[in-house]
This record gives sequence, C-alpha cells and structure tokens, in this order.
Amino acid sequence: MRLVVLPVCLLLGACVPAPYQTDTASRAAPPRESALPPMKGFSAPSPVPPQRANRDIQRDFLDLSFQMESGRMLQTFSRFEGPITLRVTGTVPITLMADLNRVIHRLRSEAGIDIRRVTADSANITIEAVSREAIRRNLPSAACFVVPNVGSLAEYRRARGTRTTDWTRITRRERIAIFVPNDASPQETRDCLHEELAQALGPLNDLYRLADSVFNDDNVHAVLTGFDMLILRAYYAPELRAGMTRAEVAQRLPAILSRLNPQGDRIAPRFAGPTPRAWIEAIQTALGPGARAASRRAAAIDAVRIAQAIGWSDHRRAFSHFALGRIAQASDPDFAREQFLVADRFYSMVPGTELHRAYVSAQLASHAIARGDGAAALDLLGPQVGVAERHENAALIATLKMLQAEALDLENRVAEAQAVRLDSLGWARYGYGADWAVQAKLREVGALSPLRGPDG
Repeated sequence: MRLVVLPVCLLLGACVPAPYQTDTASRAAPPRESALPPMKGFSAPSPVPPQRANRDIQRDFLDLSFQMESGRMLQTFSRFEGPITLRVTGTVPITLMADLNRVIHRLRSEAGIDIRRVTADSANITIEAVSREAIRRNLPSAACFVVPNVGSLAEYRRARGTRTTDWTRITRRERIAIFVPNDASPQETRDCLHEELAQALGPLNDLYRLADSVFNDDNVHAVLTGFDMLILRAYYAPELRAGMTRAEVAQRLPAILSRLNPQGDRIAPRFAGPTPRAWIEAIQTALGPGARAASRRAAAIDAVRIAQAIGWSDHRRAFSHFALGRIAQASDPDFAREQFLVADRFYSMVPGTELHRAYVSAQLASHAIARGDGAAALDLLGPQVGVAERHENAALIATLKMLQAEALDLENRVAEAQAVRLDSLGWARYGYGADWAVQAKLREVGALSPLRGPDG
C-alpha cells in the first residue's frame, strides 16, 4: 500500500489498490444547511482523448494490469466477465448518488462496460459509505480503498490479512467492495468513486509516468480521463479474457488499440523511462503524512536531484520542482516562486499537462497578489478557470476565482471582485464541503493581499 500523498495544491484528495498486508487499493474531509450560495456542479463531461502513441499505451496497459502499487507482480489478467451489478450501502451523502450515476453513465458510454446499479441485497460491486474515521481505523493512510471478495467493512475486518483479500490470487473478479467517506467534501467523495471504481473494474497499479490519468499517485486528475476510459475499454475488449498471461494480453493489445484508438497509430512513441523507487520514496516523504518540515524539504530536494540526474524533462521533473516549491513557500517564498517557474517550463514541454499548469498558475498568481501585482495575477489566472472546469475540479475553480477576486481588488475593480468572489462560493461548497472549510479558504486567500490583514 502506498502512502496518501498530501494535496498537490490546495486540498486535493488521494487514493490507495488492496490485498493483504501491503496492497490495499485506495484515496484522504462535511455538507449541511448553509448560508452560502447554492452548491454548483458540472454538466456534460468533456474528456480529452489520449494524446500519446498506441505503442506507449500498450506498455502502460501492461504495467498497470500486471503489477500492484507495492511492486508485487500479477501472474494473470483479472476482470469481471459478463454484466456487472453495483449497489450502494451505508450512510450515503446527498451528492453521492448523482455523482455515481454520472460515472456509471460514462463507464457505459465511453468504456463500453455493461455495468448497472441495483437495489438488491448483493451485487458484484458494493460501495459502502462510511466515516473517514472508520476508514482510517482499517487503513490509517487511506482516504478510500477497494478490496476483493468482501461486501462490507465488517466482512473486510474479518478477512483482512488472509488469502481471501489477496489481489494476486484473483483471476475472475466476482465480488468487490469499495469504501468511501461519507463525511468528506462532495468532491473528495466523488474522486474516490472515480478512482476506486476504475480499480475495481480494471488496473490496480499507479504509474507516475502517466501525465493524463487518475492512475497516478500525484493526484492531479480528479475524474477519469480520456486515457483512463481507453484503458478500461481495452480492459473489457472481447479479445481478452480473465486468466490470460501477460504475453497473451501483449499479443492481442496492438490490434485492440488500433481498433479503439486509430489516431494513436499515427503518433510517434515517447518511451518514457521507468520511475525509480528512490524518487517515489522521496516524493512520498516530501508530500506524505508524518514527516517533519526539515525532512520534507530534504526529500523534495532529493527528488529534484534524482530527476536532474536521470535527465528527465517530462512532467515528473516538473512535479519535483512543484513539490519543492510547495514545501519551501512558507519559509522562502522567492525560492518557491523560482521552483514554480521551473515546473511550469517543464510542464509546457509535455502534451496534456494543462491541468498541471493551472495548479502552477494558482501558485504563481498567489505570489503576484502578495507583491501587490493584480494585473500579473489576472494574466496568469485568465485561462485557468476554463481548464479547471473541463477537468471537473471544483476546489481548483473556487481557488482560482478567489484569487481572481483578490487581484481585481488590487486593480480597484471592486464590483467585479465581489461578483467573482460570490461565484467562487458555490464551487467551494462542492470542492471544500463544510461552510467552515469554505470560509477558511476565503481567509487563506484573502490574507495574501497587501490590502487585507490575516483576519481578512
């Protein structure tokens, strides 16, 4: 099991697959009557098709499908065979069912998976909504997780550490449970639904080399991407079946991907290198729970050094600098800004990293606001709200709009600032949840401006 990585930027969630001892698939926040504006939501999804070569995607598929996050190898290909039923149990938050129906619709229409929700007492997949405390009592570093061969948290506790819940012994998937928090923000619960459902249905591994996927421990993407849907569609291609070996799947994949993603045959492969364990451990120490500030900074510096030594120029190099900037900004804001600028430069060279750059822009705009440069902040923020909307990230939309409001105030555009700030609150209710969390975010962003004190 991997550690839950702390937010990449301003309250992102994190998930971790699950068997026995070290392999539990999982993601780590509360709605009530409110005086704030109504909660906002998203309309039709607009996933971007994968922008990579099919030869790269073949390798990604195999590495995702035949290995656990812990490094344990899977000898056979496992999936459901036939129609898949899904039920929901537990104390269900008000937004969960609408978000679940949306992702089920996407799985059916985009991935071609025959999955439907039922109200019966049993199903192939059970989603149990429980408290965050209940989840952490079972997996302290997880925000949500998925387990084979059980149907409830109580059943998991009885079977934990046995062969029953060992993913490496699963060939044909029959019964899987997903545990999601019912007292987190709506966005965090939705993000759990997307990632854990994808792992219940398909790959159990995460790969840092994937810039356009929820199957990546950097937690930049909150909802299933076009790449993820392609992987899941290939996972349930009729040419494959449960129990196949890696060699058998590899033999059939080129034709499957040519059929499902013909444009991928016309793109030159990039062959991104593997991610060494030393870099992964450095990132986990830097952004994961438990480490002291000095240890976090040292680990982030190690991640940058490793990325430089390997010669990376991809999103992993950018993420190394971004992580260092996040850790350094409280103690050394000028150095942090330099790291964000370097991160943005590397992200700009990698296709499909618009969302990553939106996070960087939020950080750079924060620095501009702190300097009193509203015009520079508005230039940085201008294109990013649309990016965040396309990727269905309400927490990021809210933060970008709050930053825009502070920048507009600096430019003496007070009426516009008030309107934008008010608009941010509906997104914040979905992205951050409880009123106190929304108000805390407003105070945090407001404290950046030289026009306002730390108390707003």
